[in-house]
Amino acid sequence: MSDTAKAEEMLFTRAGLDRNKVQTLVDGALDGCDDGELFMEYKQSEALAWDDGRLKSASFDTSQGFGLRAVSDESTGYAHASELSEAAIKRASDTVQSVRQGRSGTMADGPTGTNQSLYIDDNPLNDVPFEEKVKLLEEIDAYARGRDDRVRQVSASLAGSWQVVEILRSDGMRAGDVRPLVRFNVSIVMGEGDRQETGSFGTGGRTLYADYLKPESWKAAIDEAMRQADVNLSSVPAPAGTVPVVLGPGWPGILLHEAIGHGLEGDFNRKKTSAFSELLGQRVASPGVTVVDDGTLMDRRGSLSIDDEGTPTSRTVLIEDGILKGYMQDRLNSRLMGVAPPGNGRRQDYAHMPIPRMTNTVMENGDRDPEEIIKSVKNGLYAVNFGGGQVDITSGKFVFTCTEAYQIEDGKIGAAVKGATLIGNGPDVLTKVSMIGNDMELDPGVGTCGKDGQGVPVGVGQPTLKIDELTVGGTEAG
Repeated sequence: MSDTAKAEEMLFTRAGLDRNKVQTLVDGALDGCDDGELFMEYKQSEALAWDDGRLKSASFDTSQGFGLRAVSDESTGYAHASELSEAAIKRASDTVQSVRQGRSGTMADGPTGTNQSLYIDDNPLNDVPFEEKVKLLEEIDAYARGRDDRVRQVSASLAGSWQVVEILRSDGMRAGDVRPLVRFNVSIVMGEGDRQETGSFGTGGRTLYADYLKPESWKAAIDEAMRQADVNLSSVPAPAGTVPVVLGPGWPGILLHEAIGHGLEGDFNRKKTSAFSELLGQRVASPGVTVVDDGTLMDRRGSLSIDDEGTPTSRTVLIEDGILKGYMQDRLNSRLMGVAPPGNGRRQDYAHMPIPRMTNTVMENGDRDPEEIIKSVKNGLYAVNFGGGQVDITSGKFVFTCTEAYQIEDGKIGAAVKGATLIGNGPDVLTKVSMIGNDMELDPGVGTCGKDGQGVPVGVGQPTLKIDELTVGGTEAG
């Protein structure tokens, strides 16, 4: 038996469940429905936070439970519990059956099976002893303070989880997955006189702590956080106005994730509430713009061997050479829209229903040299890192805060600016992309996406790209 199969079987043995009896309950609950599944989950998670020269907090949590879903046409019945028992599943079955209301449907074909595994089965929480994790955080603090006497505060954190899921359907289909996830973050406050600025860096993925906690890795993370803080100490107020904006590679893809990614999720388009509704086959972006959602990238934070409905993830082309080609779908919306589900049905945990969500959303390479892109701008903004943002799915309007940005003057990168925000409309911005770099990067592995009260890990990526015109909100009149 494989490690994955052993972990999945653990869900039954820990709770003393009989697999055949559970399958019988699922069959009865979904009889006459169009779709549905039993989602079972066991999860271990931990978090350590270092701040102000000491271990500020350390936590460990174990959770388990199930969610039973029955789908009839567009209606969904859902029941969940933290108790993994046949009695609890029977109570949930009685609840979700009410969704049929006398209607008898035909169960949709289940997902195609897969043997793919995009990450290790090992539990990262057992990878490094607790004492070594604490010692590492202490070393990080000492290293950062020893690098520069302007360092005033060091904050660092480690977080990891190990999730085991199994999905059962009434057609006898079974799918399981074992999902590791780790993350390392460091934040540095540096000061000169009365002025203080912050720099931060984070990284992570579906692998073990050891991959990120080698001295060369965590020291590079600290150096990057300190570089950002140092840049911000010399920054000047950002000018406001409408100018060309160049986005750097990698993490700036979060702007595209928010500005257009959510608008390309199937539920918004089935309900015709997205700015991209009913535009399949039409030009929605400049030539050369190709955007994909790819859940199959090895070890990436947003990757999954299967989604939370049991469908293998895939590489879904959303926009190809500027033409809208597809949406990200879960099973419910794909069935109602008459397309095959690509593996984008995701849920935060067993207490939530699956909905269409992004995995790793990436703009693919163009053919321009990044230096050529910068040289093409006489007066504009070079945005390298982003903080928070907001987007309206219906209109596509967005506002994003830059945490690292520079003026571009006469084709050269100039002074760092502070307080810059990017204001625009997602669909409109896509049509104003005029140059696409050949330096596509993925983000370092820190993304979490929120939708309908659910948070899931995601990834983004893009090359350097030029937007001919975008409104920059600043603290100085342009």
